[in-house]
Amino acid sequence: MLSTIGYEGASLDNFIRTLVAAKVQVLIDIRERAQSRRKGFSKSALDAALSNAGITYLHLRVLGDPKEGREAARAGQMARFRKIYSGVLRSSEAKAALKVIADASQRSSACLLCYERDFEHCHRKLVSDKIESRTGRKTRHLGVKRFEQAASLTR
Repeated sequence: MLSTIGYEGASLDNFIRTLVAAKVQVLIDIRERAQSRRKGFSKSALDAALSNAGITYLHLRVLGDPKEGREAARAGQMARFRKIYSGVLRSSEAKAALKVIADASQRSSACLLCYERDFEHCHRKLVSDKIESRTGRKTRHLGVKRFEQAASLTR
């Protein structure tokens, strides 16, 4: 199974608990730069927190949205954004990464990660569309849920 999730506005605790509740086994980070100003969402910290929750972390930088694509999306120029990112997806490296995702989603419950809360305005939707067309299986788009803080997974 393939899912997607964005962490915009989410706490690390709620993010991880959402993944656990959805039975995600592998989180595939498709940010170009696995860095974040949001505490816990940079590569090393996120990998450690996921590992503590029993979730494998994989970073596929080659599927990241390049700077000009991010700028176009932020400016609301979605046609330009899609054109830029479609160029990324045509590369041989991206095609190999798409195969990694398709294979992972057949073996386990995999989830694509990026920042944007709304998957419709994120390149992870374009990636998941490619995987859907390849595998014939529908993607589940997760939203980070809010949980009570008492039973934290990230402390």
